[in-house]
Amino acid sequence: MKILVTGAAGYIGSHTCRLLTDSGHQVYGYDNLSRGHREAFSRATGGRLLIEGDLLDTLQLKEALQQLEIEAVVHFAAFGLVGESVKNPEMYHRNNVEGSASLLHAMHEASVRLLVVSSTTAIYGEPKTMPISENSPAAPINPYGQSKWDVECLLQQACEHNGLGFAALRYFNAAGAAPDGMLGEDHRPETHLIPIVLQVALGQRDRIQIFGDDYPTPDGTCVRDYVHVNDLADAHLKAVNTLTPGESIQVNLGSGIGTSVLEIVKHARHVTGHPIPAEMAGRRCGDPPLLIADNSKAQTVLGWTPKYSSLDSILTSAWRWHQKHPHGYQAT
Repeated sequence: MKILVTGAAGYIGSHTCRLLTDSGHQVYGYDNLSRGHREAFSRATGGRLLIEGDLLDTLQLKEALQQLEIEAVVHFAAFGLVGESVKNPEMYHRNNVEGSASLLHAMHEASVRLLVVSSTTAIYGEPKTMPISENSPAAPINPYGQSKWDVECLLQQACEHNGLGFAALRYFNAAGAAPDGMLGEDHRPETHLIPIVLQVALGQRDRIQIFGDDYPTPDGTCVRDYVHVNDLADAHLKAVNTLTPGESIQVNLGSGIGTSVLEIVKHARHVTGHPIPAEMAGRRCGDPPLLIADNSKAQTVLGWTPKYSSLDSILTSAWRWHQKHPHGYQAT
């Protein structure tokens, strides 16, 4: 299948491009490179075509879809920082919602009817029941989560009225790296816990700050569900192979296992052999104590089961990447 991947040079996008390519699909990238890395896409696909363009350029998108005879789109191109979305909600609406609307219009004009989109469990806000199933009501508490929910609503309308077939894959905490150390996490700035912890191990930071140790959890620190980036890539591959025009899929992607901040730090010390100093700080506003996925629907609908999402596999692969690329793709 000929597939256009938006945000193809990003963290999850590049890992997915690699798996799609290895699985025999013809993959083409579309990315404005504002937050992605050309080198990541090149490594993932062996030098396939990467179109440098913006989602809001509907005409360029339409021409790419038509000229490349695209059959399906996998859509990663979105901003994903909660704090940034609170400070700049209009930027998130424009990039995430209007950008997705532009893509949908281009797909409609080019008669492309299959779409897999990266969504988020941020659409659930602070759920009252655990683990979180797809039956939990959408109640986003920040502009990032709201933007992703707005996109899902837009997709549902396109499905009902224009025959779009789509899958909205709602991620929990993406983590880890390619086992061979060729692809990994490289954000500027970095805000995710695991790479920050490993930066401490590398001596790039003095210590890790733990925000709150008085939560109603076994060790007092927040508990989250971490899912390996290769497992996420596998879910996208399975979704592409499952899509049917006029039908929709919404599934949670998580390991179904909760890991606390302290557990991450302790296991990282074991994997890296470094002390990784930790400093307790006050709670951050809006951090729920516990977020864990019910991934049973993904298993049933997609035939997806996480294979790489043990804490050891996540940290070992991430550490291999950070050791080989202490400054990310910038040093290559």
